[in-house]
Amino acid sequence: MINIIASNHRNPEDNDKAFLGLFRQYEQDIYRMAYVYVKNKDDALDIVQETAYRSFLKFNTLNDLKFFKTWIIKITINCAIDLLRKKKKVVHLNIEEDEFISNSTEDIPLSLTLQDLLEALNEDEKTVLLLKYYQGYTFGEISEILNIPLSTVKSVLYRALQNLSKKTRRVDMYEQ
Repeated sequence: MINIIASNHRNPEDNDKAFLGLFRQYEQDIYRMAYVYVKNKDDALDIVQETAYRSFLKFNTLNDLKFFKTWIIKITINCAIDLLRKKKKVVHLNIEEDEFISNSTEDIPLSLTLQDLLEALNEDEKTVLLLKYYQGYTFGEISEILNIPLSTVKSVLYRALQNLSKKTRRVDMYEQ
């Protein structure tokens, strides 16, 4: 299908059909990647929509359709990070509720979920880890998606795994 579409890549109508077909093919992957970042259905769907918009506008810049999936996942990650940055800028006005919630959870036993562990990582570490183990990309593919050297991908992943290891050791220490 991609070869047929690639030959018609210059015709705007065929270009639109090609984009729609490819986007539908990877829509679930896009949603899953978005959900891992934002942790809720509504925001993940917003990211899918924003990814569709941004990628449709730039589809004509994609030189080779065999790289569509890596290209669209990179756009998804950027949209997710943009949304998270916007949410960090939101100021909560009712501070007493936050204080009440934090005080009421002090007696709850310490437990750590995978999501908590991912939140402890910086954005680069989180992205590389998700692309490697959640999406199953190779180091070379991750290097292409993020447009960083292969050695950097490996060192970021190694650092992320070290940070996760330290985090889980601290939890084990408290649970004994």
